[in-house]
Amino acid sequence: MAGRMAIPDKYHQKLQEIISGSNEGIILLKADRGIVWANPAALAMHGASRLSELGATGPEYRKRYVLAYRNHRLLTARQYPIERLLAKEKFSGVVVQVTRRGRDDGFCRYHAVRGLPLFDEAGKLDMAALVIQDVTEGIEAEQRFEQAFEANPAPALICRLSDLRFVKVNSGFQKMTAYRASDVLGRSIYELDVLEDARDRDEAIANLKQGTTIAQTEARLRVAGGDHKWVITAGQPIEMCKEACMLFTFIDLDAMKKTENALRESEERFSTAFRLAPVPMMVSSSKPACVLDVNEAFLHATAHARHDIVGQPPAKLELWAHAQEYRKLEAALRQTGSVRDFPLRLRCKDSTTLDCLASAETVTIQDEQCVLCVIQDVTERKRTEVELMAAIDNVLKDASWFSRSIIEKLAQLRQPQGPNAKAGELADLTTREKEVLGLVCQGLGDPEIASTLGVSRNTVRNHLAAIYTKVGVHKRSAVIVWARERGVVAYDKPLSRRKGS
Repeated sequence: MAGRMAIPDKYHQKLQEIISGSNEGIILLKADRGIVWANPAALAMHGASRLSELGATGPEYRKRYVLAYRNHRLLTARQYPIERLLAKEKFSGVVVQVTRRGRDDGFCRYHAVRGLPLFDEAGKLDMAALVIQDVTEGIEAEQRFEQAFEANPAPALICRLSDLRFVKVNSGFQKMTAYRASDVLGRSIYELDVLEDARDRDEAIANLKQGTTIAQTEARLRVAGGDHKWVITAGQPIEMCKEACMLFTFIDLDAMKKTENALRESEERFSTAFRLAPVPMMVSSSKPACVLDVNEAFLHATAHARHDIVGQPPAKLELWAHAQEYRKLEAALRQTGSVRDFPLRLRCKDSTTLDCLASAETVTIQDEQCVLCVIQDVTERKRTEVELMAAIDNVLKDASWFSRSIIEKLAQLRQPQGPNAKAGELADLTTREKEVLGLVCQGLGDPEIASTLGVSRNTVRNHLAAIYTKVGVHKRSAVIVWARERGVVAYDKPLSRRKGS
């Protein structure tokens, strides 16, 4: 076997005690500083196939291998396990990183070593055994965990269960609390209470002491400066460096609490404005369609009781004078999400109707999609407009007695010109239609116009109907106003007819 040599009989029993039932690496040293034997496991742990590759003595071993602690601090010559053994020192639990000096081959192992000096009957050091365990896999797993722990943006702490002190803190926790690592590490859970005001706190503390999972719970956490913030915390038992620990993770609830408070305040303001608004308002849910509430102005305007309306599908209410009008409003709202000044008639409790303009908007209330409908009662305004139109119609029956300036002022009242007004032009009219229009402006009736133009009364009516359609009016007085606005005040006989006469 590689690395074998003749072992004196007096050492056989001691070697059997060391090697029996163990897969650990064994290196034997002579008192004169020589490496005399290594088992195959020890050679493999050093990336060697022969004993000579380890070096014949301690100094030669140091020339071939570089040893460092886990914190990457290099061992001095006297700190090498081989030198400590030859100095008759017994030790255990030493973990070192082993690399090959001068060779960039990626070789790197972690050894947990213990030293066992062997003395003769006189108490003199005869031989020494270096017992090695390869802990590379465990160390690398711990390193990966630490890298993931530190890189994780979620705030986290690790508490050692033996003394309930914090041994790890990541940058996420430091950022959330404004603590430095030195403010946390080494402190006990009683000094930095991560379960303060927690729901089921006693149960969580019991689980911590027993090393069992702590379910998610809402708690208060003291931060730098003495303030508190609300968090959701949970505990998961883990093992780190062969010690039982508890991993605490946190979710910062401050932003969510502030959002909830702002939302609640916003909804309270909306509720107050809705209740006190002087115009009728209604809120209904979208799916399923159901009236959620109406304000006092709505009840006052319609004389209905709240229980007659709230909880009912809005389309099936007897509020609407014509159900199809409300269905058109709903269709327009589904298409655009917003409706403005939609003509709608409400039926009151006493069966009277109100002329209204409805505006509706899709809104979100308590995470539910709703429809807010605001209704403007224009009944009085419309009645006043109708009375005004009737008065103007009566005055304009014989418009020939008024000056053009008066006609224009009346026209502005009768049919205001604006961006939405229909504005047909004279150019759209035929020659005959212009002649008929001129005679109408002179105050002539259909028989007089037919006689003047030499046509039948039905022809005059047809021309008037065409003029009404092109101009966008429905009355004789309205077409006179429209013509006066464009400078038509009388019938202008065609030039050919003038010569003939």
